[in-house]
Amino acid sequence: MTRVNDVFVLDAVRTPIGKYGGALAEVRPDDLAAAVVGAVVRRSPQLDPAEIDDVFLGNANGAGEENRNVARMAVLLAGLPTSVPGVTVNRLCGSGLEAVIEASRAIALGEASLCVAGGVESMSRAPWVLPKPERAYPRSHETLHSTTLGWRMVNPRMPTDWTISLGECAEVLADRYRISREAQDEFALRSHHRAASAWKEGFYDDETVSLDGVDLDRDEGIRPTTSQAALARLKPAFREAGTVTAGNASSLNDGASAVLLADEASIGRTGARPLARIAARAVHAVDPHLFGIAPVQAAHTALRRAGIGWDDLHAVELNEAYAAQSLACLAEWAELDPEIVNQQGGAIAIGHPLGSSGSRILTSLAWQLHRRGGGWGLAALCIGVGQGLAVVLEATA
Repeated sequence: MTRVNDVFVLDAVRTPIGKYGGALAEVRPDDLAAAVVGAVVRRSPQLDPAEIDDVFLGNANGAGEENRNVARMAVLLAGLPTSVPGVTVNRLCGSGLEAVIEASRAIALGEASLCVAGGVESMSRAPWVLPKPERAYPRSHETLHSTTLGWRMVNPRMPTDWTISLGECAEVLADRYRISREAQDEFALRSHHRAASAWKEGFYDDETVSLDGVDLDRDEGIRPTTSQAALARLKPAFREAGTVTAGNASSLNDGASAVLLADEASIGRTGARPLARIAARAVHAVDPHLFGIAPVQAAHTALRRAGIGWDDLHAVELNEAYAAQSLACLAEWAELDPEIVNQQGGAIAIGHPLGSSGSRILTSLAWQLHRRGGGWGLAALCIGVGQGLAVVLEATA
C-alpha cells in the first residue's frame, strides 16, 4: 500500500491586489508571478532553491504575456536554478487553489518533497484575440474578443442558458434563494469594512510582499468610507430591475500569490515553521449557470474527508465573486456560523485576480489559523462554467 505523506504549508505570500488599470497594470503577469515565487523562497533562508521539486501556478487567461507556461517563466525570472521545473494549470477562477491541490498531491504521494504553488492574473493586461478566418482572404470584418473575463468564441452547440454572463448567473441565484438587493449591499459593506480594519490592524502584514518600483502597499480596491446608502445608489449592472451591481460584486484585478509546501521530512531543511497542514481537498460540478453554488458540495466533501464537521471550523475563506453567490452558499451551509466567514474581508473589497484568488484565500486562511495558534479552516471558491473547489487546513501548533 502506498504511504500518504502529510503536506504542510510552510509559508504563504501574496502581492497587494491592484485595481483594473491601477497600480499593477504596468507589471507583466510573468513578473508578478516571479515576484511571489522569489519572495516565498527567499523567506526561508535555509532553503536551497535547487531542492524545489516543482512549481505549480494557476492562471485563468493564458492568452497574453503569461503564455508559454507562466510557471516556468516565473522560475527563470525569479532567478531560481534552471533545474527547477514549472507547470501552469487552468481551472479558471479556481486555478490558484487547483495549483496548490496538485502540488500537495504530488507531495502526499511521495513524488515530490518541496513545491511552490500559487497563481497569477493580470486582468488589466489581458489581450484581445482575433480568431483565424475559416477561409483564406476573408472580405468581411473580423471581431476582436476581450480575454479579460467571461465567455468568448462560444461553441454554438452550448445551450444558451449555460452561456449567460457571470453577473446574470448571480441574478439567477439571487432569484432562486430570494436574496434581496439590501442583503447583497450589506454583505458587500461588511467586506469593505472588515478588509479596511484588517489592514489597519496589521493582519495582512505577514502575508503581503511589496513589488520593486510599484507604489502599492495595500489592496487597492478597498473602500473604507463606503456606506449602505452609497451602495444603494448604484444601478443594476446586468438586469434593468436586477439586484447585482458593481458595488456588490468583485472587480477586475491584478495580483499573484505563492505557497511553499513540504512533507514532514523536508521541514527542517527550510528553517520554516509550518503554518498549517492540508487535511483534505475536494471538487464538485453543477450546471454552468449555477456555478456560484458549486462550492457547497465541494466543502461538504472536503470536511467529510478531513473527518470534521462545520462546528469544528474556526475560520472560513469563501471567495466573494458576488454577494448573491456567497449568500447562496451560506444559505446552504446552515450549520456554519457566518461570522467566521471572511473575517478580514473578502474579494468584493480585496479583489479577485482570477488565477490567483484560490491561492490568495488559502494564504489568508493559513495565516489566520497560525495567528490563533491552532484550529481548523476551510478555503472554498466558485468557478465559472459550473465548478467549485474546497481545501481544509489544520493549523500546526
